Amino acid sequence: MIDPKDMAHCVEAIRHGSRSFHAASRLLPRNLRDPALALYAFCRLADDAVDLHPEKADAVLRLHERLDLAYAGRPRNAPADRAFAAIIEDFQMPSALPEALLEGLAWDAMERRYATLPELRAYSARVASAVGAMMCVLMRVRDPDALARACDLGVAMQLTNIARDVGEDAREGRLYIPTGWMTGAGLDPDAFLAAPVMSDALRSLIERLLREADALYVRSEAGIGALPPTCRPGIFAARYVYAGIGGALRRSACDAINHRAHTSGRQKLGWLSLSIVRALGTTVMPRSPVIHAKPLSETAFLVEAASDRTVPETGWSDALYATLAGLKARDNAERAALMRAGRPVRKPV
Repeated sequence: MIDPKDMAHCVEAIRHGSRSFHAASRLLPRNLRDPALALYAFCRLADDAVDLHPEKADAVLRLHERLDLAYAGRPRNAPADRAFAAIIEDFQMPSALPEALLEGLAWDAMERRYATLPELRAYSARVASAVGAMMCVLMRVRDPDALARACDLGVAMQLTNIARDVGEDAREGRLYIPTGWMTGAGLDPDAFLAAPVMSDALRSLIERLLREADALYVRSEAGIGALPPTCRPGIFAARYVYAGIGGALRRSACDAINHRAHTSGRQKLGWLSLSIVRALGTTVMPRSPVIHAKPLSETAFLVEAASDRTVPETGWSDALYATLAGLKARDNAERAALMRAGRPVRKPV
């Protein structure tokens, strides 16, 4: 069980760090809401630990060490770590799921770009669908079809976030729009990062991202009926609140450079009400055959990991090890450049 003081810390972290999820979580049953908020708090901690740390490889390494300690039942003395360790014990959380999230954060640290939509979906699978799969584990849902649809929802939500944050990311030197899309539309990725400006070409690409997200939002709904009845309103709410961000972006003519799309409290309240109605409908409507659709190829590994009820020992996956090695090489190259320039050098990883 999560210590109440640790839980209070996690709730505050999400209240300020992820307002959309905090709103949707109000419709989750108490026995799921607390572990879900604790899970999101740990994921937020992981994101910030890498994003705000100058030594990216060192940050990823330390996060993996924190995961190892949590899985060993000896979490670091911090509220989010202790809460996550309790989740591991109570729900038999497969270690491959948080490790996938860690790999996605490492890709962020490397400022990796994605040439194609499948590559972008592979990134989204790690930073978002992994969380969706972990949410299913918290609901004690291990059915592969339900997990596949949860992963669809995760990718959809991440594509929405990417579309909304195009300008903000560009000003921080980050680019997530597939570079193949950009060159096909006559946009040079490097020139765009140097001077991010709104254009009709960029608007069409943002709309394209939103269409891809919309298709996955619709597909994800087929899995909600496979969840415990008390959990369905909250998941519908997450689907509508995040899709609503896409609607707000469209109302600004997909201008993600000069405006940040946001939704109002009144809109969120309306979506919460709609979610309750939709959830009630799942108890009388026949289950959609879409639930049996194959998972996205980019999320299949998450479905396989989450459907396994055993908790394997933690260890470096080959993919994560290779990513970390590349990240360390980049950090070392930057350190060498600082030394050649006679500038202060941080301690090596």
